[in-house]
Amino acid sequence: MALVDSLVVFLVSLTLGSIGIYIGGRIVTGTGDIGKAVLTALTGAIVWSLLAWLPFFGPILALLSWIIVINFYYSGGWVNAILIGVTSWLATIVILYLLSAGGITELDAIGIPGT
Repeated sequence: MALVDSLVVFLVSLTLGSIGIYIGGRIVTGTGDIGKAVLTALTGAIVWSLLAWLPFFGPILALLSWIIVINFYYSGGWVNAILIGVTSWLATIVILYLLSAGGITELDAIGIPGT
């Protein structure tokens, strides 16, 4: 049962992270592709899990790597990647806050750093 629970939490978290990235990409670039958002969230989560645990510079390296992942999947350069990252983080925090206020979930999403 623990495996099923973990899988459900992973999928729900990945979905929320993907929605945040989709919203960020849509606002910043004016176009949206949910498939690209899912790939970005999944790749970002993998990179984050590989780097964030490192002492001292791990979280900074993970955040920079997340921006690199966004820049890889979305056109527009580094400024757009940073704007997509900030916008997706804010969108995900708002969604998670609303769900948390309703007693549905905690403030946590896969693919979005700091949530």
